[in-house]
Amino acid sequence: MASRWATTSSDWFAAARTRGTPALICYITAGHPDIAESTALLRGLGEAGADVVEVGVPFSDPLADGPVIQSSSQRALAQGMTFERTLTLIGAAAPTIPVVLFSYLNPVIAAGADALARAHAVGVDGILITDLPVGTDPEREAWLGSGPLAFVRLVAPTTPDARMAEIARHGSGFVYLISRLGVTGARAALPPDLPETVGRLRRATTLPICVGFGISTAAQARTVGRIADGIVVGSALVTAVESGGAAGGLALVRELRAALDTID
Repeated sequence: MASRWATTSSDWFAAARTRGTPALICYITAGHPDIAESTALLRGLGEAGADVVEVGVPFSDPLADGPVIQSSSQRALAQGMTFERTLTLIGAAAPTIPVVLFSYLNPVIAAGADALARAHAVGVDGILITDLPVGTDPEREAWLGSGPLAFVRLVAPTTPDARMAEIARHGSGFVYLISRLGVTGARAALPPDLPETVGRLRRATTLPICVGFGISTAAQARTVGRIADGIVVGSALVTAVESGGAAGGLALVRELRAALDTID
């Protein structure tokens, strides 16, 4: 089943614009805690209130990830999850919301020259590569940018304004703004300079700005949702799934959706 969504943000964020509230982007690790629960989670995210799902491809050396996502990746790998099986999982689950493949570069390269086309064929809409900064590998970037998937780019909070604009020009779908330096993981407090960083990025791009890294509570979701077009929740959701399976993860998604919908 080919993707039903455009590779631009126009369709991805349509529901959020209609509601007048920020988009909720949820990260899950493919195959975590197992295939059955991962499938149920993918199938239920849209109804629970998610607007986009990032599906993480398990990788043996996830340097940018904190202990929660590292652990989920190792558990999925131990059960035989691969890039190809991630695509099979997505195709079987047929999520009702746009799907962004979240991966390190090596698994995508190893999957072959037609990896992006195969992903699109099973319903993937975008791709985000965690370890491919703009300008480091123009050939690979051109391959990703000219393919059938939206190429979502990451921006760090320390990125200079001119560099922000350059990164955004080489991306599509939305811009993922990392709220703070370091690895992924829930945090008790948000960075105090986050509003200023979002403002700088907004002046550099017309793409939707979605903020992730550290958002774990309803209160944090509301705070970030007031200044961004969307929020990304990863480690907190993976933790909820670890302890409560798909049902536990979907309960957290409903809680976050309700929090975002109370923003005036």
